[in-house]
Amino acid sequence: MNVRYRVELSQAEREELTAMLSGGKHAARKLKRAQILLAADIGSRDEEIVRTVRVSASTVYRTKRRLVEGNLDRALSEEPRPGAERKLTGKEEALLVATACAKPPAGRRRWTLALLADVMVKLTDHDSLSGETVRRRLADNDLKPWRRDMWCIPHVDGEYVARMEDVLDLYAEAPDPERPLVCFDETPVQLIGEVRQPIPPEPGKRERYDYEYRRNGTVNLFVALDPHRAWRNVKVTERRTAVDYAHCMRELVDVHYPKAACIRVVQDNLSIHAPGALYQAFAPAEARRILRRLEFHYTPKHASWLNMVEIEIGVLQGQCLGRRIDDPKRLRNEIAAWERQRNKTRARINWMFTTDKARTKLGRAYPGIPKESKSL
Repeated sequence: MNVRYRVELSQAEREELTAMLSGGKHAARKLKRAQILLAADIGSRDEEIVRTVRVSASTVYRTKRRLVEGNLDRALSEEPRPGAERKLTGKEEALLVATACAKPPAGRRRWTLALLADVMVKLTDHDSLSGETVRRRLADNDLKPWRRDMWCIPHVDGEYVARMEDVLDLYAEAPDPERPLVCFDETPVQLIGEVRQPIPPEPGKRERYDYEYRRNGTVNLFVALDPHRAWRNVKVTERRTAVDYAHCMRELVDVHYPKAACIRVVQDNLSIHAPGALYQAFAPAEARRILRRLEFHYTPKHASWLNMVEIEIGVLQGQCLGRRIDDPKRLRNEIAAWERQRNKTRARINWMFTTDKARTKLGRAYPGIPKESKSL
């Protein structure tokens, strides 16, 4: 390494490297090379770059050399490494991908590496193929046919779009104390206790708890969130029935928003989330009195992610409920403490998805406009 390579970047190259580092969507090695080039451009010595970027001296040398002798793209990219020739040709790799995306053989519920290797031997001139060869080629194409994700696939139609835009427009409105917005949902919680006492942590040792636990039933949480007021309320109930739901609605009207002219409630399509639930719980006159103060807005079916309270429930699970609690009284106390702290700090949800963004990002999913409508 007797040759000294001097790095002098253009303004465009500096901006490109700076944008790459701020984006954070590149491989770690590529980001390291960008740091090396920017540091060398301002005159940092190789020893200093090695220490601050945490790379070897040879990496600094090679990166600078590839820039000086080549260009920026060459300096940022991997050098070709010697190795054995790929066993599968391009056409054979495409055949492997197509096979992995097809249905598995009769009697098998999913593809395995061994199954795919056997099929490829039958379909090509190879005498044998290892599972590792198959795995590498599938990994290159980001395929893992032995894994599946369970997902709720919605049917996007006019009703879906109408409900989505209705909710998104509500979120975009300015706060109105006379017409507050409340996102409402519920979630079950298992009461789980310890069979043996956990061992508390010590310096150098983590807390240890036994894998065995004791079930002590379940409870239900009704969660209400006012995103404009940065307020939330969690009610613990033994059951999740229409009557329980009705009492939550009456509390919104009489306890939490007694002066509001109309409370707009965003909720999903659960069967108990209906005006009829109040008639199951109260006399007709009382049910009607409560309903006159409520305005229901429903998220699309299979799109509860549009309900902002889902995020709040996730925070509750992560900050408070992700542990073993077997006593309903203790659960109520812990949730109440969490609720007080969140309300005191006025913790907010930064909702970024708007109707305009929905039309841009989900444009293909929107129902097409009939030709007759276009001509009008």
